[in-house]
Amino acid sequence: MNRIIACCALASSTLVTAFGAYAQSYPARPIRFIIPFPPGGSTDTYGRILGAKLSELLGQQVVIDNRAGAGGALGAEIASKAAPDGYNIVLGQDGNLVMGPAVRPKLAYDPLRDFTPISLVVRTPQVIVVNDSSPIKSVQELINMAKAKPGTLTYATAGIAGSGHATGSLFNIAAGIDTIHVPYKGGGPAMLDLRAGRVSYMVTSLVSAIGSVRDGRVRALASTGAKRSHLLPDTPTVVEAGFPGFDSTIWHGVLGPAKLPREVVARLNSEIVKALAMPEVQKLLQMEGGVVSPSTPEEFQAFLRHEVPKWAKVMKQAGITVD
Repeated sequence: MNRIIACCALASSTLVTAFGAYAQSYPARPIRFIIPFPPGGSTDTYGRILGAKLSELLGQQVVIDNRAGAGGALGAEIASKAAPDGYNIVLGQDGNLVMGPAVRPKLAYDPLRDFTPISLVVRTPQVIVVNDSSPIKSVQELINMAKAKPGTLTYATAGIAGSGHATGSLFNIAAGIDTIHVPYKGGGPAMLDLRAGRVSYMVTSLVSAIGSVRDGRVRALASTGAKRSHLLPDTPTVVEAGFPGFDSTIWHGVLGPAKLPREVVARLNSEIVKALAMPEVQKLLQMEGGVVSPSTPEEFQAFLRHEVPKWAKVMKQAGITVD
């Protein structure tokens, strides 16, 4: 028995030593950074900004690998099935880790079981906007009109079960109103119809709305984060409009496959936090509307454990499904 205990102790000691040596030599080769969306969008932009700086800090190339498909689910699935060695990480976001699983129960991954959270990166509020000629001047006026004419106001989003749809549903539930969702194949077509007056209002990302707000073609009623956006400092939040605790943001964070070694997680987290503290990185991310939001792995895990059931409840209550 003593020999068995001694052997187990030796094996454990050897394993700890091996992990320590691995952490000191990590990374020893390029790291694949999976971006679950095509080039050109905000997710890709955030990933490339962070990836370039991580390459400098880690002393190894961080290779961007765009794996678009199924609303970000394809890239997330690839990351979940990768070897947990620190050489495959993914820029996950609310769409493929929270909204998708809430309406697509047959996804090939579980957002809480199949990933190792490393750090949040950015959180970006959305905005509720109306056409510049709309008689609606505030959130309260929108609610009053919706209650006066139930089921007649329409709101546009970039698609079914996306962040805009989820936020619009959360707002309807909070305000106790009934409006009609009009999904589009992207924010661009939806914004064109809003500007043309074909829909009553729109719930969309800050980035897709800011140009139209600044040129005066649409009016921002409220942003959906806990605090006012630095890009729209004069626009109140939904909280300020009378809904304490309302907080809905598009968020992005770095994760690895499940069972990623703690030493690797700590190294990646440390370098991500360093990168996000750099003024030049913050400036670039903020230009995309993002609020820089570094976290510990534990904070990111807790955030996910809050977001997943929260939005599953909203989607179920709103009756949102995807075929």
